[in-house]
Amino acid sequence: MPHRANLLNNARMREFIANGYVTVTVDFPPEFHASIYRQIEEMVEKEGNPGNNLLPRIPEIQDIFDHPTVQGALTSVLGPDCFLHPHRYCHFNPPGSSGQHLHKDSWTKQHHRTRWGMAFYYPQDVTEEMGPTGVTPGSQYYNTGPGVNPEVPLCGEAGTVTIVHYDLWHRAMPNYSEKKRYMVKFLFTRLEEPTRPSWNAAKNTSSTGESLMWRSIWDWYCGAPNHASHETAGDGTLAELIQALRSESETACLQAGYALGAIGPPAVSALIEALRDEPETGRRNAGYALSAIGPPAVSALIDAAHDSREWTRASAVDTLGDIGRPAAEAAPVVMTALRDESDRVRRHAAEALGTMPEAAQAAIPALVEALRDRDEWVRRNAALTFARMGKLAESATPALIQALRDDNRYVRAKAAKALERIGTRAARTAVFRFFETSRWCPITTKENPY
Repeated sequence: MPHRANLLNNARMREFIANGYVTVTVDFPPEFHASIYRQIEEMVEKEGNPGNNLLPRIPEIQDIFDHPTVQGALTSVLGPDCFLHPHRYCHFNPPGSSGQHLHKDSWTKQHHRTRWGMAFYYPQDVTEEMGPTGVTPGSQYYNTGPGVNPEVPLCGEAGTVTIVHYDLWHRAMPNYSEKKRYMVKFLFTRLEEPTRPSWNAAKNTSSTGESLMWRSIWDWYCGAPNHASHETAGDGTLAELIQALRSESETACLQAGYALGAIGPPAVSALIEALRDEPETGRRNAGYALSAIGPPAVSALIDAAHDSREWTRASAVDTLGDIGRPAAEAAPVVMTALRDESDRVRRHAAEALGTMPEAAQAAIPALVEALRDRDEWVRRNAALTFARMGKLAESATPALIQALRDDNRYVRAKAAKALERIGTRAARTAVFRFFETSRWCPITTKENPY
């Protein structure tokens, strides 16, 4: 873990929870960023966008993410040893561009608890007229639109790095200048569920006075997912709040969901019934409420995981995974869901076991089978779960070595990370051989092949 001086403090963590992003600046000399900018410009003009090969092509960019200030922010937000995901991209916003529409990059049901994040790095000074990345503060909690807050341009000097919740709505803003604007984006994944604050927390880590939603996220970050819950639900009866889960206003939905989470056990039965709704809106917001309730909801979610409706099983398993370690008693049921006929249920099950890693040891044979699933997302999630299990997954080493030849690049990369974290001689040797055969010479180009 970085030195405590480089970690975020309570105020900056509250800022991240509320807004979905936090910005830091590395103190490298201007020449360092200018060199990266020149390399990006030359590469894009001659070869096109390198996509996932961005780091091999410009290895100096790794120094940005190794900087103590950036490491401190990443550790604070995503925990120690967060995984530099193999997906990354160089975003080019040319002069005169009209920009993008606001969007979010996530591809599955969005979760409010921060297990995925992105880092945006500017290799040059960026002003508002140059078309910076625009974000909508607080929009990481919204699924149907960017929410109610106005857009904020992420301007900054060369060396500015913004750590962003993966579900934050964002876009490239119009570039009204005559200058090219580059931003490189990297994806990061949490590997360890929080058991205590991973930032430079003051003795008073309470979050009183904030919204029920923010307080719930804060408690999860502190390793006590419902220690401040079940106090007051605010306005509305249980029946009114359940009805509000289906409101056309997503703000009202979220307020109702976390108010129901604050009610606690008395709300569980009605929320489980909401998981049987065919419309996604009610199920999604009921899931947020049940996650906020935590352990008192686990038994009912286990029952719901056996429901005849695919969407109910999927929502129940997904919510158990969102609760994480406190739902460890559900691991046998989640393991059974790895063999569900529904791809969606199997995907959620493979991911959920990674948030309860100790309990998932009994599921290793089923997870090994999931590494060979026909659905690539089941394989991706199973490989990530093994990475989250680390040394506990040693018996899966042969299957993970085989997964290094999977057709999907992200399965291969996550299997390699799992082997690295298993850390035995056999696992490390396999990873070394994998990278020997897959490495890409950063100076090999069409004009310079050898």
